[in-house]
Amino acid sequence: MVMISKHVVNEKGHLLLGGIDSIELAKIYGTPLFVYDLSLIRERARAFINTFKQENVQAQVAYASKAFSSVAMYQVMKQENLSLDVVSAGELYTAIKAGFPVDRIHFHGNNKSKEELLLAIEHKIGCIVVDNFYEIELLKKLAKEHDQKVNILLRVTPGVEAHTHDYITTGQQDSKFGFDLLNGQADRAFHEVFRDEHIQLLGLHCHIGSQIFETIGFKVAAEKLIKKMIEWYNEEGFQCTVLNLGGGFGIKYTEEDSPLEPSVYVKEMVVVVKDLVSKTNFAMPEIWIEPGRSLVGDAGTSLYTVGSEKEIPDIRTYLAVDGGMSDNIRPALYGALYDAVIANKIGEKNTENYTIAGKCCESGDKLIEQISLPKADAGDILAMFCTGAYGYAMASNYNRLSRPAVVFVENGNHQLAVRRETLEDIVHLDLPLTLEKEGQ
Repeated sequence: MVMISKHVVNEKGHLLLGGIDSIELAKIYGTPLFVYDLSLIRERARAFINTFKQENVQAQVAYASKAFSSVAMYQVMKQENLSLDVVSAGELYTAIKAGFPVDRIHFHGNNKSKEELLLAIEHKIGCIVVDNFYEIELLKKLAKEHDQKVNILLRVTPGVEAHTHDYITTGQQDSKFGFDLLNGQADRAFHEVFRDEHIQLLGLHCHIGSQIFETIGFKVAAEKLIKKMIEWYNEEGFQCTVLNLGGGFGIKYTEEDSPLEPSVYVKEMVVVVKDLVSKTNFAMPEIWIEPGRSLVGDAGTSLYTVGSEKEIPDIRTYLAVDGGMSDNIRPALYGALYDAVIANKIGEKNTENYTIAGKCCESGDKLIEQISLPKADAGDILAMFCTGAYGYAMASNYNRLSRPAVVFVENGNHQLAVRRETLEDIVHLDLPLTLEKEGQ
């Protein structure tokens, strides 16, 4: 094995993923293929957890599983002693099937249904993050009917806008999520749940955005939440035991990105919370965070097989692959940027400029707008990096394409985590026509 341009390569000049030849993975499992290197996920998870331990702070690090959820991935998070953030009955059910400890599951969402809340109550999950007044009334009713005391956090919007893409900001005042701290909604929500006999209010939650490369937003949000906690403590004697500062920690998609190490985010949060709490009369709360992308994003690599090529003189050359927006909608949805290599030609000179096109019947189905690569041939394997978050999770059957397989690799070993959809899978929910043609 050797390192070429930061990539681990074998004697054949092939990209290695988790110690395994990526070309062999493509042969065994087919393409498109998501490959997750579990060693990178474990390393990142332990960095978050160990930093809290070093700072002597009680904490929960919850995997924000909307980034990518499956039974096997939840079992990895269980092995690493993480908690779990779910946002639907489907994710909660998957966690239960994976044997994930229910007391470490936190249920999010801005429009939880009665059925979803009942599922959470029946399984006695660790915490429900309450998002709106409708949910408060519904949850109070269901908890009373089941004579169960339910742990909750109130999600608030602190009016902090992180430096990120407009479509994925959530902490600012104009948001579909949470109770507004600035207009009195959070105070009203607090008074509706604080003394309810079936509700145990643990504390506050916020999430200020995604793909964040600095810590100032988290600090300002923490200051606003702790200020509100102090108000409620002075007015009602409420002792906050949990402060959840969300996630959104960035990863390095391209050379232009400059994310911080997990320890830096954690240390900065801890410093500001400790400082503010030291000036009050209540105990240090547990700090909860919710990394998702930063746990699995750069651990994932997509493998594609190169197909057709179309040159438009003086404009561009399209290089088409056997996947596209059906397995990674992010470039088409909000212009997400990625880097890639031809996995069987690592080390060869980049002589061509390509636009990497998908196979969906959409002109906007372009995975990478411009990239320099060696001369590509049909059958080559393109490896696109940092696709572990929101790739498979947002995949679709658009054009009735099958969703890819997912493979886990670690230290030279590999296993199938999600099988590839078959053509029969594509139609298995379809029903034949039974209505008679008009006039017959």
